[in-house]
Amino acid sequence: MASPRATLADVAQTAGVDMSTASRVLRGDVSQRVREETRARILKVAEDLAYRPNSLARGLRTARTDTLGIVVPQLDNPVFAAAIRGAEQAAAELGYSLLISHREPGTTATTIAKLSQTNRVDGLLVASLDDDEVLRSDLAAAHVPFVLMNRILPGAPLSVVLDSRAAARRGVEHLVGLGHRRVAHLSGRAQGFNAAQRLEGYREGLEAAGIAFDPVLVATAGYTAEGGARAMAELLPQRPTAVLAATLVSAAGAMSVLHAAGWRIPQDISVAGLHDAPVARLLYPSLTTVMMPTEEMGRVAASLLVRSLAGEHPDPVPPLPPGDLIPRASTGPAPG
Repeated sequence: MASPRATLADVAQTAGVDMSTASRVLRGDVSQRVREETRARILKVAEDLAYRPNSLARGLRTARTDTLGIVVPQLDNPVFAAAIRGAEQAAAELGYSLLISHREPGTTATTIAKLSQTNRVDGLLVASLDDDEVLRSDLAAAHVPFVLMNRILPGAPLSVVLDSRAAARRGVEHLVGLGHRRVAHLSGRAQGFNAAQRLEGYREGLEAAGIAFDPVLVATAGYTAEGGARAMAELLPQRPTAVLAATLVSAAGAMSVLHAAGWRIPQDISVAGLHDAPVARLLYPSLTTVMMPTEEMGRVAASLLVRSLAGEHPDPVPPLPPGDLIPRASTGPAPG
């Protein structure tokens, strides 16, 4: 039979202290002084006994669950998968569990209500593709602290975003450096924060190279492979020699259309995308990408949320800068 689970009383008795002292040490409470040798002894005993706090019982006493919720619009998108991974790592380091929920745009209200009320999470990390007013209303009804990821909502106190503008400009600079003058752009969600930032970076990259912006070379792809395929099909009659996609997922969709249409990559057209993931190396040809710190975004957001739950008022963080551009086989010199 399995050994009985160690209790707080077991730790206190073995360490030779009262339960209140053991509890304070194991919670990390420093409001009352405990001798360092006593603290070390309690922690050693807890480790030896494989003691794990009863979070359910503690939650009933304190109305806290030591659980964070994260809401994402897509689970099959490497951007959100990496953000979840970073948030989970930070939460674990800070003594919290992470409850993951996926809802498509338009159903976020139900998700947020469940996480904040039924499941009683202490706070929320939210990445949403919903309109501003819908999201603002949903968050107001949640009645728990929250941090937004990958977007800014006017009036929201804390958001962690990527510098998509700088990333898009870096992608355009790479393509222009290869001699391309007709560079198309597969943009993100219409009216979205990130889409606007990436479009601005795309335009800045063209302007820096002395290339006039041509709106017929921009098509809305969103953040799916299907959207990337549709947008690329719209752009084929414009005969671009290069295309910058808002994400590697939409870039993959664009590449499928190019292959079907008989366009050679990169001999006839170069393709680059924002965000990097192992799948970028598995595409044919392998996809040139601009690395984005999406995992760091999740870590920073979770850390900010835990600090807010502790009563702190953390300052807003600046956009996280992009990483390196990773040149691969999907980009090459402009034809001719």
